[in-house]
Amino acid sequence: MLTVRNFRKAYQNRLVLAIPELQFPTGIHWIKGRNGSGKTTFFRSVAGLLPFDGQLVLNSRYDLKTHPVEYRLRVNYGEAEPRYPAFLTAWELIRWVGTTKQAPAQQVDELIDVFGIREFIKTPVGTYSSGMLKKTSLVLAFLGKPQLILLDEPLITLDHATTNVVIDRIRQQRQEGVSFLLSTHQDVDPTELPIDSAWIVQHQTLEPFPQPV
Repeated sequence: MLTVRNFRKAYQNRLVLAIPELQFPTGIHWIKGRNGSGKTTFFRSVAGLLPFDGQLVLNSRYDLKTHPVEYRLRVNYGEAEPRYPAFLTAWELIRWVGTTKQAPAQQVDELIDVFGIREFIKTPVGTYSSGMLKKTSLVLAFLGKPQLILLDEPLITLDHATTNVVIDRIRQQRQEGVSFLLSTHQDVDPTELPIDSAWIVQHQTLEPFPQPV
């Protein structure tokens, strides 16, 4: 599903991550790591938001650097702590991202209702609570027809009901062939959300993390 080759990311000559080669098959993959380890840097690089050395290829076909438009059309990203221009509304953000991701109108309406943001959708995001911002970012993350969705701390600042909505949506999308890279500090119940593999960011690279039997 996602191939990582000779990946290297540094800030001002300070190495953050170096991944010689890694293959994520189709499925749900849990990325763990302490704060500052490089998880978000990896997510933002895979999402096409940060420059890096090396190669990222989706489904053995779409190289981020060679096919940037086709790649980004198929990879969505939900940030851990989303920040948007304060004067924009959720509706303006959703319309823009929905157009970019070629999302059908019925999908936009469904996601707005599923995540319960219709009541505040036309007020400026500068007035939103952290939970409202998170719900907005999740709507954006599921727009279009992604083949890979990156969710960085998708469950923080959410109430119990919305947490269940996120888990149900991930399960549903996985059954439709969508893959996920998840980063979360919360424990994941395998009966609710089956994880295909777990990884940990440490020692400036990404290593397999054994799951308890």
